[in-house]
Amino acid sequence: MMTLANKITLTRAALSIVMFIFILLPFAWARLTATLIFILAASTDWVDGKIARQTNTTTPFGAIVDPFVDKILVAAALFAFVGIKELDVPIWAVFFILLRELMISTLRVIAALEGKVMAAERWGKFKTVIQMVAVGTIFFVLDLYHLSHILKGNAQNVCQIAFYTLRQIPYAITAIAAIITWISAVSYLRNNWELLRKSWSLPCKK
Repeated sequence: MMTLANKITLTRAALSIVMFIFILLPFAWARLTATLIFILAASTDWVDGKIARQTNTTTPFGAIVDPFVDKILVAAALFAFVGIKELDVPIWAVFFILLRELMISTLRVIAALEGKVMAAERWGKFKTVIQMVAVGTIFFVLDLYHLSHILKGNAQNVCQIAFYTLRQIPYAITAIAAIITWISAVSYLRNNWELLRKSWSLPCKK
């Protein structure tokens, strides 16, 4: 029977897909809803880990799929943001973030083939937090844009001023997230270099 923590993890994956679709819809209500979906999905990352630890129901599936689903959530949001001209999210930064995630995921597969579990590192956890903060911040700027068009009076003026003041933030924070993401990649590669070297080398003949 699947554990509750794993069910929550898979629910986060499903929410990521729904969020992606809602961001692509060019309507204020859809993108405001996508923000709420992201907040809900991101919160489940803490919930499923806490439940698994407290109920002693950690599984190999959860250990592998949980961080992978985090990557899906972030990638889904960033890819959708790239297509929104009001945000100016740099596609090069999104590409390098995705490249890092694929590279380290491959390294985890190599470790698994060697019968090892590659533990999450401090830089890796910090990277995930920064990526989540970046996505949340971009959502905030996007919501300001839409609210500046649907609100009236002083509230509309405040949202317009806030949006034009912060409109460069999505570019900057995505670039910062990409840099930190690659710092964590260097840390993983350095700490697992022997594993990687062994994987591409032929066994020594006696």
